[in-house]
Amino acid sequence: MASMGVSDAHEPPRSYWRCSKQDFLPEESFQSWSNYVSALSQTWFRFKQRLVSRSDDVNETEKLRKESENDMKRCLNWWDLIWFGLGSHVGAGIFVLTGKEAREHAGAAIVLSYAASGFSAMLSVLCYTEFAAEIPVAGGSFAYLRIELGDFAAFITAANILLEGIVGSAAVARAWTSYFTTLLDLPPNSLRIKTDLSEGYNLLDPIAVAALAITATIAMLSTKKSSYLNWIASAVNVAAILFIIIGGISHGKTSNLTPFLPYGAKGIFQSAAVVYFGYTGFDHIATLGEETKNPPRDIPIGLIGSMSLITVIYCSMAFSLTMMQKYMYIDPNAAFSVAFQSVGMKWAKYVVAFGALKGMTTVLLVGALAQARYATHIARAHMIPPWFALVHPKTGTPIYATLLVTISSCLIAFFSGLAVLSSLLSISTLFIFMMMAVALLVRRYYVRGKTERWDLSKLVLFILLIIGSSMGTSAYWGLRPNGWIGYTITVPLWFLGTLGISVFLTKKKKPKFWGVPLVPWLPSLSIATNIFLMGSLGSAAFYRFGICTGVMLIYYVFLGLHATYDMAHRQEKLQVITTKENAAGP
Repeated sequence: MASMGVSDAHEPPRSYWRCSKQDFLPEESFQSWSNYVSALSQTWFRFKQRLVSRSDDVNETEKLRKESENDMKRCLNWWDLIWFGLGSHVGAGIFVLTGKEAREHAGAAIVLSYAASGFSAMLSVLCYTEFAAEIPVAGGSFAYLRIELGDFAAFITAANILLEGIVGSAAVARAWTSYFTTLLDLPPNSLRIKTDLSEGYNLLDPIAVAALAITATIAMLSTKKSSYLNWIASAVNVAAILFIIIGGISHGKTSNLTPFLPYGAKGIFQSAAVVYFGYTGFDHIATLGEETKNPPRDIPIGLIGSMSLITVIYCSMAFSLTMMQKYMYIDPNAAFSVAFQSVGMKWAKYVVAFGALKGMTTVLLVGALAQARYATHIARAHMIPPWFALVHPKTGTPIYATLLVTISSCLIAFFSGLAVLSSLLSISTLFIFMMMAVALLVRRYYVRGKTERWDLSKLVLFILLIIGSSMGTSAYWGLRPNGWIGYTITVPLWFLGTLGISVFLTKKKKPKFWGVPLVPWLPSLSIATNIFLMGSLGSAAFYRFGICTGVMLIYYVFLGLHATYDMAHRQEKLQVITTKENAAGP
């Protein structure tokens, strides 16, 4: 049998440009139909085994990297990461969703929606930094969850990571076309092809496909060159943003801010859940760990620094928009451009469109980099074919993985409208970030071979109490937005769950480089806020999320489960052989 993606030390280097069955399905379960039927007959046994299996730091950072055959190049520092953070955020979220949510759900209080989402995102950022500093691999949250929550939880998250990345890029590409149309002073949708398909899928967008293809090509050529391009584009974008903020506030009127809460507090959080779309790029920085020169220092600075700047930018831009126009007059399709026209600065719409295009271009570029690195590490674990894990020896980039996510994004962007995509993206992202906070609690309070079973049971109980009470709070908010009795039950239960971890459990692991403060309170609060924002989304988002998760589970049962099971057992055999060789001596 082939070596499942790892070249033998005595074999000559294999060509990167190859494509065979052994590159896609090298595992024993797929070598023949009889093998596959036998594997399917063991599905339940294998599922139970993979459900409780967990990886470790060394496996993720060293052993799995060999599946790529070539290493990525360490060429980035904290300055690059901050600019990548800025480049991955200021795009469709702020320029497209702000006007829509201000008009339909939040009014002038949209600034509070961005502040609430920014607070929740910062909690998640802090959880990410501890993992990213200690486990600097391309897989990001997928690798972190494989270590702390096990193989199956990592698969569910990995599938949502890919879904988030693919759908997110498609949404930004669609928005790119809209602002390109504005820059050319053409009617809306004039560059799209109208068809008789159902609403939301009837406007075909070849411009979005072209934007995705161009940025992906740049990402495949060189990470460092992509960083240089991102610097330049982001600097131009920041200049446009400063113009929007200063120009909007200086020409605005405070009278436009009243009524400040036309839709009440419910509208603020409903909008917060949707505009969270604009904060989803920060996890991209964690995927660049393998290409960062000093991960323990550079990644925390890059993550926290960029998120702080982005939150200030978003809130300031939202404030400038509502200063220029009352919420009921905001154009949901071209909010900033129309708002500047309303204050006598018609020419400013070109500055806005240019800034938006620059911002969305960097979002697509950083997205192409990050999503490919997610896919690369997921392929290293054989959850998708290991062919996608290969890194090109000259460029140091995962070309096949980049093509995978780009082609998928192109197909979705060609057909699907932004309204269909944004809510699905938000719920996937919130789910991932909630899981990351859970993983941090597990990392601090559980160590295999050291934590007693009784302490593990208490930890599981307290985490379930935190999650359950958070879901109760979110559900009560949705059913009784003006009520308060339910909170007297759910909030104390959340407090008791967190207090239980703090009082009755002892931390088993200390962070090596940088640690999240106020554990368990801060990650517990992150769990609560992410679940609360998930509950603020409409039922359609959960419906789509459920369908996508169902499809993912079908793939896992018939392919992913058996590939990862074989991969794990191959690693165990190699470990036994290595141990015997070391014992035998020279």
